[in-house]
Amino acid sequence: MRRWRWHLTALAGLLVVAVVVFFVFGGDQQQTPTPQARPPENVPRVLVALGDSTVSGEGAGDYEPGTNGENGDWCHRSRDASIHHTDVPDVDATISLACSGANSAQIGLGDVKQYTEPSQAGRLGVVARQNRVVAVQVAVGANDDPSFAHSLDDCVTAWFDRGKDSCSRTLGAQWQGRVDAMVPKVTKVLADIRKVMTAAGYENSDYRLVLQSYASPIAPDIAGGLQNLSGCPFRTEDLRWVRETAVPTLTAGLRKAAEQAGANFLDLSQAGAGHEACSSTDPGKEWFRRLAVQWSDLRAQERADHALQESFHPNGAGYAQIGRCFGLFVRIPGLRAASCVAGPDGNLTPVLPSGG
Repeated sequence: MRRWRWHLTALAGLLVVAVVVFFVFGGDQQQTPTPQARPPENVPRVLVALGDSTVSGEGAGDYEPGTNGENGDWCHRSRDASIHHTDVPDVDATISLACSGANSAQIGLGDVKQYTEPSQAGRLGVVARQNRVVAVQVAVGANDDPSFAHSLDDCVTAWFDRGKDSCSRTLGAQWQGRVDAMVPKVTKVLADIRKVMTAAGYENSDYRLVLQSYASPIAPDIAGGLQNLSGCPFRTEDLRWVRETAVPTLTAGLRKAAEQAGANFLDLSQAGAGHEACSSTDPGKEWFRRLAVQWSDLRAQERADHALQESFHPNGAGYAQIGRCFGLFVRIPGLRAASCVAGPDGNLTPVLPSGG
């Protein structure tokens, strides 16, 4: 009797094992594995720009229809933006999703809108599924805690009111803290872009993710007669602070964010050296807009608040130079960081950062 009980117990055990094997292994053999998503093939190869005014093309004019105030959209995406001057071989098109004034919350994933436009990272996902993205150009951070454009406004206000402290004094003590607060927001944007690209089937090695910094639009070396409303109404100490402290500190914070996110980094802090606004009596030699007023916008209430929006941004020549440097950078395999500086021919070119 004990022998039969042992045989029954063993038989029950075998049946359990068989059932487990069937459900664990046999069932899977009957199913077709879900194919792994991959980047699309036989579609246009594209470069994509995401970010704020310094990549949308603010200041260059020739804005895409629908982005020059129509229905509240002031994104000012210019056909002369840097992404359209990259000249990268085997790229069929350049696509800009950037929007002037955008901060990290609108560039990354989420429901935040800028001038009526939704998440740029979200829109990148659509582009990535319909095209083969070669590289993503990103400019973000200046409109977060540093509020760089408004800081320049404070400097102009200080020029008008000599009874006030210089902006270098009022902003200087808090500038590092502002940049430190910005870093995790920029890091998250880059992580959101990675997330979107991964969902579209891309490995990190399938494309270049490049965070670029900001060039100094002004410098203390102002040509005679231009340190006023005809060009650059800034105190000399504030001009020096912007170039020597504000921009380098901002650059260091962005470099840190790129390193934390595993993104490439393109340093533009010296990109405008010698070509800043008001650096010459000949504006044709400058790569940045001076104080600019769109007088026609002052005639319409809904446009008046944007009449000065183009001031102290790169102009067409500046964007062409930045685009040239970016294009050269993404053509160099394995180069993770570089600085855009003028070469012997006067054109911007990427060089290894000091020490690297």
